[in-house]
Amino acid sequence: MFPVGGCRADASQSHHDYPASDIFANVGCLFVAPIDGRVDEVTRVDNWDPKTNRGPDRGGLSVSIVGVDGVRYYGSHLSAIGPGVRPGVSVHAGQTLGRTGKTGSARVTPPHLHFGISWPTKPNTWWIRRGAVAPQQFLNSWHHGGQLSPVSTVAKTHRAYGADNGCREYC
Repeated sequence: MFPVGGCRADASQSHHDYPASDIFANVGCLFVAPIDGRVDEVTRVDNWDPKTNRGPDRGGLSVSIVGVDGVRYYGSHLSAIGPGVRPGVSVHAGQTLGRTGKTGSARVTPPHLHFGISWPTKPNTWWIRRGAVAPQQFLNSWHHGGQLSPVSTVAKTHRAYGADNGCREYC
């Protein structure tokens, strides 16, 4: 399911430096679970500082889930985290995870949901969590009511990525 609801939203067809999409929408639109799954990581404090621009802090408020399909879905720059959203909680497709916003490095951009797709990793592996697979074809499908699955693309990309020895780009 398309991860932004309740208002008009337009997904970027490219992204700078690593595979992800910025879904431009007004502050306060719903960020919803694109699939049934469980909450993986939640960041409730915006620690981003433009002077340091640390990678782990760029997302501001964020939520990631691991879907029943084994894929991790990540949304950041939220203005709020949904009530009861915490690691380990089960969620259903369409359930509100938070609200779109301008936290983290989005303080200096138009409001949007940064959306990433990846494989599950150990906690705090932000360079994978932020996006490792280009999500545009999936977002385009979901936005038009389609069901295109990222499972095989995520598996293929994970195999090609190889051993994870830390952040490789835009760190």
